[in-house]
Amino acid sequence: MNLARRISLGLLGRLLVILLLTIVVEFGASTLLYERASELSLREDEANRLAEHLVVSRKLLNEWPADQRVRIARELETDRYRIGWSPVDPNTSAFRPQLGSMQGQILAWEPDLARSNLRLRLPALHQDGSTVLGDLQLADGSWMTFQMRGITSAFNPSYDRILRALLPAILLAMLAGLLIRSTLRPLRGLIRASHHVGLGLRAPIAEEGSAEIRSLIHAFNEMQDRIHELIESRTQALAAVGHDLRTPLARLHLRLEGIDDAALRAELAEDVAEMSEMLGSLLAFFGGQSDPEKPALADLAVLVATLVDNAADRGLDATYEGPDHLELRVRASAMRRAIANLIENALHYGDRARVRLEADGARVCVIVEDDGPGIPPERIRDVLTPFVRLDEARARNTKGMGLGLAIVASAVEAEGGTLTLANRAEGGLTATIMLKRPE
Repeated sequence: MNLARRISLGLLGRLLVILLLTIVVEFGASTLLYERASELSLREDEANRLAEHLVVSRKLLNEWPADQRVRIARELETDRYRIGWSPVDPNTSAFRPQLGSMQGQILAWEPDLARSNLRLRLPALHQDGSTVLGDLQLADGSWMTFQMRGITSAFNPSYDRILRALLPAILLAMLAGLLIRSTLRPLRGLIRASHHVGLGLRAPIAEEGSAEIRSLIHAFNEMQDRIHELIESRTQALAAVGHDLRTPLARLHLRLEGIDDAALRAELAEDVAEMSEMLGSLLAFFGGQSDPEKPALADLAVLVATLVDNAADRGLDATYEGPDHLELRVRASAMRRAIANLIENALHYGDRARVRLEADGARVCVIVEDDGPGIPPERIRDVLTPFVRLDEARARNTKGMGLGLAIVASAVEAEGGTLTLANRAEGGLTATIMLKRPE
C-alpha cells in the first residue's frame, strides 16, 4: 500500500497521461491512415492512359518556350486530365500522403517518367473523392503539374478518409472520457458523503484514487470523525447539565408551596416555569442535532390532530383541517416537537391556530396560520436563526430563548423538507412545512 502511494501519479499526472495516450494513439492511427493511402492503386487501363498522357504532355511542353507553356498546357486539358506549368516546385504540402503504389503502376508502363522526378499525391479533402494530383520535372528544371479526375480505386480519398480520420478520434475521445470519469469517481463519492455529513450522518469513504484525492478523502474522514465526536461529547454534556439543573428547579418548585404570599409565589412560579422552558429549548435544539431517532412509518394526520386537540383541551382556539389518516416515514418525536412549536407560536402571538394537512402524490404540507402581527419581510430569515427574538415585532412577554423556529427548521431539514414563513394578506403569519413523499 505504501509503495502504491509512492509511485501513484497525482491527479494532474493522470490527466496528462490520459491526454498523452490519446495523442499518441491518434498520431499512430493518422500515420497508418496516410501510409495506407500510399497503397492507392488504379485500374490497369487507367494507369496506362495516364502514363501515355503524361509522356505526350511532357514532350510538348519541353518543345515549346517557357512563355508559351501555360497556353499549351490549357490546350492539353481534357474532361479527365488537367495540365499546368510552374517555373518553381509546386509541391508545397509535404504532409500529403505520397501514392507509391499508383506511381509504381505508371512507372511500370512508362519507365522513362522516372527521370522526370514523377510525384503523385492526394489532394486536400474535397467533395469529389476521386482525384489525384501530381507533378514532374521538365528538361529545363521547370515543372509540369497534372490532375486526374474520376478515377476508380480501392480507396476513396474524400468522405472515406474523413470518416477514417474521425473514427479513431471519436473512439479515443470516448476512451479518454471513461478514463477521466474513472479517475474522478472518488470525488463523486466525496460529494455524496458531504451531503450525508451535512445531515448529521456518518459516511466514511474508502481511500482510493490519485494521491491528492486519497489525501483529501483521508482528511475528510478525519474531519467527520472529529465532528461526530464533538457532537456526541456535547450531547452527553448537555444531558448531564440538563439533569443537574432540573433537580434544583424541581426543589424550587416544591419550596414555592411554603411561601404564604400568593402574589410572590405566583411570580416565582412563573420564573421557575420560564427557566424550565428555556432549559427544555436548549436541550431540544442541541440534542436534536445528534438525535439517534431513526425514521419510521407514522400517522402524521393523527399526530397533528392530537396536538391540536391538546391545545383545544386547554381552552385555546385551535382547529384542524385535513385527512383522518396519512402515513409517512418521519422521525415522529422530532416532527411532533416541530409542529407543536408552530402551534404554540401561533396561539401565543396570534391567539388562534388554524392547522391544515394537505397531501398530493409528491409532497405533504403542514400549514399553520395565525392572526398575529406577522413578521417584517426583511426579518423573516432572522427568525430562523438560533437565539434571535424579534421583540419589536412580537409581544415581549415571551418565554424561551428564541429557539422555537430554529428547532422546527432543524427537524424539517433532517427529513429533507423545507420550512417557509410568509405574511398573510389579511394579517398574521403562515408557516408551512413541506415534506417529500417517497416515490
